[in-house]
Amino acid sequence: MPDQQKPYRVIISGGGTGGHIYPAVAIANQLKEVNPEAEILFVGAQGRMEMTRVPEAGYKIIGLWISGIQRRLTLDNLSFPLKVLSSIKASHNIIREFKPDAVVGVGGYASGPLLYAATARKIPALIQEQNSYAGITNKLLAKRVNKVCVAYPNMEAFFPAEKLVLTGNPVRSDILDSNSKRAEALAHFGITAEKKTILVIGGSLGARTINQSIAAGIVQIVQAGYQLIWQTGKAFYPEAQELEQKYSTQGIKVFDFIKRMDLAYAAADVVISRAGALSISELCLVGKPVVLVPSPNVAEDHQTKNAMALVQQHAAILVRDQEASQQLVPAVLELAQDEQEQQRLSQNILKMGKPNAAADIVNELIKLIK
Repeated sequence: MPDQQKPYRVIISGGGTGGHIYPAVAIANQLKEVNPEAEILFVGAQGRMEMTRVPEAGYKIIGLWISGIQRRLTLDNLSFPLKVLSSIKASHNIIREFKPDAVVGVGGYASGPLLYAATARKIPALIQEQNSYAGITNKLLAKRVNKVCVAYPNMEAFFPAEKLVLTGNPVRSDILDSNSKRAEALAHFGITAEKKTILVIGGSLGARTINQSIAAGIVQIVQAGYQLIWQTGKAFYPEAQELEQKYSTQGIKVFDFIKRMDLAYAAADVVISRAGALSISELCLVGKPVVLVPSPNVAEDHQTKNAMALVQQHAAILVRDQEASQQLVPAVLELAQDEQEQQRLSQNILKMGKPNAAADIVNELIKLIK
């Protein structure tokens, strides 16, 4: 039921990757559903992905001059303290002008200065942590905020136990009913219902190991009679386009970025994916059999931890990044040929979905405002 209260004013801050941005947009959309007049402002980092994706979703965004610390000595690192101070000052100005009732941080560089400034002014604050291993920004903010919404149990290692709420990760609402869109999906991608389809997603920025493994095994995929919807990211896109042209009659469809992920899932029979928190949350809701290839280039190897949470429930198959060149294509072809295994994985992964995550997070937010 829509909330009849005065229009809430909320700032949502963070970004950097799709894994931070899409949950943020899902929270905003849910807030609009319960409080249609709500005023929502996003705050991101200049030059990052959120500066285009958030306006595409229909929301206003302001960019801060902020970036992370590189692991090697760079000019960026030398300017880091200046960026932090500048961003905190800018955040205070944004808060003074916008006068939010509450603020939400979703992780990523921009959420640090904004939530620091907001909590200094005693504005109610909530953070949403997508991963099974907490990000550095959220760990630093945890002492200052009122609530921490998490997607995995046992997060007391990172956050004060009394602030934790297990909500799951919010996903784009169009994904919740994606399985009813199969005919639309096949038409959208220009593929046939006669062949099975493998969907390859390496995260919003692509994944080199997955891309190279698919490129090396594309002949086997084509010979086995499968179609491919392949999101490569920008860097690998030109190389993949050449393969698309070479096998243009075989249903190989290549994209640097897929905007209609609901249709990509609807078209897919089996999926190859990184094990980012958002990808896993979406896969649990669409219930597709999946081969996960965790990225090794993340803090504390948290993608492997995300993946193992599914593998232990027989809800996904794991191929390690360093073994992907040898094992990925054989593993996905074996899965694509085994109907029983597909059904088992599908049933088990569906049990792990949390379809009400966005609503639960917004309920926590409204409690803070009231």
